[in-house]
Amino acid sequence: MKNPQGRGRRRGRVVAGLCVLVAALLVFPGLVPNTPGRPGSLLETFLPWLGLALPALLVLAFLCRSRTAAAALLLPAVAWLSLYGGRLSTGPAADGAFTVVQHNVSDENRDPASTARALAGTDADLIALEELTAPALPVFGAALAADYPHHATRGTVGLWSKHPLTGVRLVDIRPEGVGEGWDRGLRAAVRAPQGEAAVYVAHLPSVRIGPTTGLASGRRDASAKLLAGALAAEPLDRVILLGDLNGTLDDRGLAPVTSLMSRPEPSFAFSWPAGLPLARIDQILTRSAQVTAVWTLPATGSDHLPVAARIAL
Repeated sequence: MKNPQGRGRRRGRVVAGLCVLVAALLVFPGLVPNTPGRPGSLLETFLPWLGLALPALLVLAFLCRSRTAAAALLLPAVAWLSLYGGRLSTGPAADGAFTVVQHNVSDENRDPASTARALAGTDADLIALEELTAPALPVFGAALAADYPHHATRGTVGLWSKHPLTGVRLVDIRPEGVGEGWDRGLRAAVRAPQGEAAVYVAHLPSVRIGPTTGLASGRRDASAKLLAGALAAEPLDRVILLGDLNGTLDDRGLAPVTSLMSRPEPSFAFSWPAGLPLARIDQILTRSAQVTAVWTLPATGSDHLPVAARIAL
């Protein structure tokens, strides 16, 4: 006759092992290698969503009636709460604060004028845009001109500012294998009342996720290294990076960039895809300054949500 208690203990140990595995992946995602298909970067992109395993593990522990499994469940629960429990969305910036907005406006945006008006209404000090098409550029320029008299564009990226801009130049982040005319980076110095800062606007290559290819991020990673080289060579101490980096801050493929910049205060503020945001791939990072709050703005005609931040200069 089979022993149901013994079977329950065995199942409890399996559930406990799964709990330990989830906790280890949360705390040490670097244990997953970036072999072909980059499973490590894929895990890091959606790392907060590992929390969805907790309810399933709780149900399994209950069905097994295993104290071992129930105790082991504390490991991933504590790991997730310590990493993400405090990431509550923040509200609009306080009056007088230096604020910036970053938005990939989409080259398929059917109503750029409405998007431009929404961005102008944020009253941010700086607005950085990506995927600016030739037909849409004058639309954004006209809508933002009154409140943002200083602006610069290079290729498909642009920067609008309430404060004077100097030293505007193209930043070459074109990875090997990409044709001429692919211009997605610019640098300018903004003379804000709080002081001068170098501002970089960048749009790194897109990544693709497929069942056979995994996370195809080779060009994105190569472009990140080029951007990191420009940031490292920047002579101004204070730097603001605004861009669609096509990766989360946990993604090791962006480590050349994120290792040079300060991380913002914790916040989910997922920006992509706009219909059902799963990750924040639109980033606002600083050096010798601090991002004190990050939040998303209402959807526009883009497949990304705008991301706003308050910066202590």
